[in-house]
Amino acid sequence: MNELTEIGKRAKEASKQLAHLNTDQKNQVLLLAAELLERSIPDLLEANAADLKQGEDMGLKGAIVERLSLTDDRIRGIAEGLREIVQLEDPIGEIEEMKKRPNGLLIGKKRVPLGVVGVIYESRPNVTADVAGLCIKTGNVCVLRGGKEAFHSNNALVKIFHKAIFECGLDPHMVQLVQDTSRESAIAMMKLNAYLDILIPRGGAGLIQAVVQNSTVPVIETGVGNCHIYVDEAADLEKAVAIVYNAKTHRPGVCNAAESLLIHKKVAVEVLPDIGKALKEGKVEIRGDRWTCELVPDATSATEEDWSTEYLDLIISSKVVGSVEEAVDHINRYGSMHSESIITENYSHAQYFLDRVDAAAVYVNASTRFTDGFEFGYGAEIGISTQKLHARGPMGLKELTTSKYIIYGSGQTR
Repeated sequence: MNELTEIGKRAKEASKQLAHLNTDQKNQVLLLAAELLERSIPDLLEANAADLKQGEDMGLKGAIVERLSLTDDRIRGIAEGLREIVQLEDPIGEIEEMKKRPNGLLIGKKRVPLGVVGVIYESRPNVTADVAGLCIKTGNVCVLRGGKEAFHSNNALVKIFHKAIFECGLDPHMVQLVQDTSRESAIAMMKLNAYLDILIPRGGAGLIQAVVQNSTVPVIETGVGNCHIYVDEAADLEKAVAIVYNAKTHRPGVCNAAESLLIHKKVAVEVLPDIGKALKEGKVEIRGDRWTCELVPDATSATEEDWSTEYLDLIISSKVVGSVEEAVDHINRYGSMHSESIITENYSHAQYFLDRVDAAAVYVNASTRFTDGFEFGYGAEIGISTQKLHARGPMGLKELTTSKYIIYGSGQTR
C-alpha cells in the first residue's frame, strides 16, 4: 500500500536522527509532550467523545467502551507516565560487558535501539502515548496502527507528539500513525519487512493470532490474559475475598484482570459464599463447576470452553480443586502464561506455585492487576509479552533495545 510504503521510508529516515539523540534531547521531547497533553485535555476529550459516539453507533458496549474512554484523570495519568519515563535510566549506549582476549582484542556489548517498531492495537488510545514515549526514550521510531474505534483520539494524541518533537527541532516522523484502519492495512503492515524491525500486536486473541500467523516481520507476542487466582487451603480468607474482588472488578476489560478462580476444597464451604456475595455486588457473573454452583446460588454451570476463556468482562469461571498441585496443573493447561496468583500463608505452597506455574508474572498474596509497566516502575509499557524469546512480562525500556558487539583492536589479524 502506498501509504505504508511512504510511512516506512519516512520512518527509516527519522531513525537515523532519533537513534543518535542524547538522553537530554529525548527527555526534552517527553517533558514537552506531557505538558502539551495536559494543556490539550479539552481537545482530547472532544476527540474521544467523537470516538465514543461512533462506537455507540457501531454497537460497542461493555469493556471495549471502558478501554476506549479517556477522562481528565486518565489523560493526566498518561502525562505522568511520560514524566516517569524521563526519570528512568536511559539504556541506550550502556556497555554491558567488556573483556580482553588473549590476542589483545577488547570485546564488549553495547545496548542500541531496535530501529523501527510497528504496533497494531485496538481501542485503547493510551497505548498511542505509551508506545510513543517508550520508543522516543529508547531511540526507536514507532509506526502505530490503531483501530477505527479510537481513530479520532489516536490522531489527536499523535498531533501532540508531532508538535512536541517539532518544537524541539527534530523530525516529527519519529512517531507516525497509519490513517487507513482497514483490515487490508493491518495485513500490509505485517509484510513491511523493508522498513519495520519488529511488530507488536496489542489486543484480543484474534488480532494477536492473526499477526503471529501472517506477519513476515519479526513479532513479539503480547498477552491474552486468562489470569487465575488460586485460594489455597492455607489462605487468609479475608485477604482472598478482597484480592479476588479487586482482580476481577477493578478494570475487567484489561489483560491482567482475573478470569478464573480456583479454590481448595478444604476452604471452599467457608469462603466461596463470601466471594460469591462480593462478586455479586460487583455485578460479576460466575460460571462454575458442580461445587461452585452448590455453594453460590447465582452461579451457572461452566463449560470446558470457560476454563480457557479471556472474558474481558464481568464474568469469572470458578472451580474447586483438591491440592496446590491440581491448581498448578489446571493453570498450566488452561492459562495464557500471563499473570497468576496464589493466596496462601504456607511458604512451601507459595514456593511450589512460584516454581511450577509457567507464566510471565506469578504472585503470592496479591492481585494480578499489578502486572503493568507503571506499577513495576517502568513508567509505561509497550505490552505484556507472554512469549519467552527476547522479552517476557511488562515490556519497558530495556525490552525495546538490542545489543551489538564492539571490538577494539591494535592491528590484530587472523
